[in-house]
Order: sequence, then C-alpha cells, then structure tokens
Amino acid sequence: MEPNPPPPALPSSRTPPLAIWSLVLGILSLTCFSFLTGIPAVICGHVAQGKIRRSGGLPGGSGMALAGLITGYISIALAIFVLPILFSIALPNFVKARNMALQNACINNLRQLEGAIEMWALENKKSDDSPVRWQDLKPHLKSELVCPSGGTYRLGLASERPTCSIPGHALPDRP
Repeated sequence: MEPNPPPPALPSSRTPPLAIWSLVLGILSLTCFSFLTGIPAVICGHVAQGKIRRSGGLPGGSGMALAGLITGYISIALAIFVLPILFSIALPNFVKARNMALQNACINNLRQLEGAIEMWALENKKSDDSPVRWQDLKPHLKSELVCPSGGTYRLGLASERPTCSIPGHALPDRP
C-alpha cells in the first residue's frame, strides 16, 4: 500500500510585516514621535493594504494596517494643527522670559555701579553732591558694565543712583 501524498500546501495567512510595522509606528507617533513615525506608519499601512488586496485578502492583518493608517493620520493632523497653536502660545512666554532676564542682568549691573559709587565716595571722602565719573569707578569694577539690552548707563552725583536709558531697567526703591 502506498502512502497517501501530503495534502496540498494551504496559502499562508500570515500577517504581512508591513501591517505590523504600520500599527507599531502609528502607536509610537501618537505617544512621542509625531511626524517621525506618523508618515512611515501611513506609508506602511497603505503598502500593506495594497498587498492584502492584491492577494485576494488571503493574508490577515488588514485591521492592523488600518489601525496603523488611522493612528498615523491622527498624529500627522495633530502635528499640523495642534503644534503650531502650542508654539504660538509658548513663543510670547519665551520672549517675555528673555526680556525679563535681560532686565535682571541690567539691574544687577546697576547694583554693581551703585556699590562702586559708594566705595569710591567713602574712600575719597566725597560729599553727596560730588559728581561721579566713569574713570573714578574703574578701580572698583571688575569690568566695564554694559546694558545687555543696548541701553546706556548714566551717572550723576554721589548721592544719586545710577540709571539706565531703557524703561523698566531701574533699581528698586530702597526700603
């Protein structure tokens, strides 16, 4: 008796790797990488859907490819519409923080100038109505002080506080 021939091989119903990649990239695009993985998720999803259609729907994975397409398109839409809105909200805050940092740096320079004026007046026994010149303060300053916003400092009498030409760049009132 002859052995029965093996049954004919059934077509593979294996899920195409591109469908899996589409789903994985789509999920990643929603969680953290947006455009970097959203666009490849859409591409892989379309290619996988095309392969599944051309094979007569035999391999599985159509749902995975579709889920990858949907998540990829959602992440691209979020990146196109939501991120610019977030940037438009954040940008003025960054500008405000930068201006505040420049103002604080200027105020610190004014404090150094004020301290140098006081030291100069004490060392040289100057009265409150003595005029202060830049060359008088050089020995008391580590370096030349310049307003980071481009303002100019003005010195007056020994009793006066130094000022900056930019509004808002001023020493706070003494208690």
